[in-house]
Amino acid sequence: MVLKGGVASVELLDQARRATGSQRGASGRLLIGSTFIAAVAYIDPGNFATNTMAGSRYGYQLVWVVVFANVVAMLIQFLSAKLGIATGRSLPEWCRERFSPVVSRLLWLQAELVCIATDIAEIVGGALALYLLFGLSPFIGGLITACVSLAILVLQPDHRRSFEAIVMALFAAVMIAFLYQVAIVGADVPAMVNGLVPRLSEPGMALVAAGIIGATVMPHVIYLHSTMTAQFVQDRPPLSERLSLIRGQRTDIVVALGLAGLVNVLILTIAAQAFFGLDGVETISQAHALLGSLVGPMAATALALALLASGIASSCVGTYAGEAVMAGFLGARMPRLLRRLITVLPALVLLAVGIDASVALVLSQVVLSFGIPFAVVPLLWFTARKDVMGDMASRRWVTVIGAAAATLIILLNFTLLQEAYLSLAT
Repeated sequence: MVLKGGVASVELLDQARRATGSQRGASGRLLIGSTFIAAVAYIDPGNFATNTMAGSRYGYQLVWVVVFANVVAMLIQFLSAKLGIATGRSLPEWCRERFSPVVSRLLWLQAELVCIATDIAEIVGGALALYLLFGLSPFIGGLITACVSLAILVLQPDHRRSFEAIVMALFAAVMIAFLYQVAIVGADVPAMVNGLVPRLSEPGMALVAAGIIGATVMPHVIYLHSTMTAQFVQDRPPLSERLSLIRGQRTDIVVALGLAGLVNVLILTIAAQAFFGLDGVETISQAHALLGSLVGPMAATALALALLASGIASSCVGTYAGEAVMAGFLGARMPRLLRRLITVLPALVLLAVGIDASVALVLSQVVLSFGIPFAVVPLLWFTARKDVMGDMASRRWVTVIGAAAATLIILLNFTLLQEAYLSLAT
């Protein structure tokens, strides 16, 4: 098996190791901070919008979709982490090596569009939060969100543990905010349990389900996770140690993404308890206004603060993923400030021209839906190959389950794409 330098230079890898200390303890586990960086993408503003819509329209009936999407995300993120640990190389690097230059560059272009679409959702979400909290104009709010996330990114990779700690703190802030809101509005546990039964029985339910899944399986984080785990096996650890790392990463993913899934269930719960049966609750702004009038200003403020923390944290992760995408597919890097400007500029332009925040969020999720198969299909293919993974290649049943889940995601996202096109055309 070939193990060679990947996305980061030797110097950057040494800096990362010095900053984090030993990434492998007695159990051989990776520190969970890296997994939380990936998990942040599963509680971004797109998830806020889709889960709020699900709860307000259908109550608890789509809880099963949230759980399903999260389980699929766990499988895909585990395979991504496993690819990096087993080979010392990221998914974009393997694409660059095994595919033709033309295919590799096309994959890079679509991945860049995914990163831009991701930043649109995160910057717009942060701008919306600042508007709800302080009445700032969307453009100013987006600019502040972009600057704050850039300041946090300065800490990575030279101070990676600080970067991870900030991201984890923002993740915790989102969770605490929604736990507080659920404590106020309550939860119908029997209805929640009943919502675990799969159904798409009402008109429009399939579309909302597609939106939930499309906002959960984030292609840019698939590229990023394999990059992060690959960085810690550049010293060619023995097979036994890499197997131990994989086992540890499995636990980390269950914990981190399990908490992310809980946050998404909390969002749906709040919408189901507070808004189900009411007309006119389709956007985060409407949810914020009604939550304030029905429950109280503290609950509405908690929602806006959660949205702000989510937007900032997810934006950091999106830019980090963009660096991994460029380095992996092209073997090139660019200054972080320039990288940040490329991905954030479209979002700021949309805010400057006054596009509706909800429309921007929908458009960003449509673009992300295009990126899912281009990340998931190569990942399943590489992790199933013994000439890539050696003895750590995925078993056939794992690949079959992954392929079935990927097919369902693709079909549902095409449903989302068709509906979005029809709504924009009218």
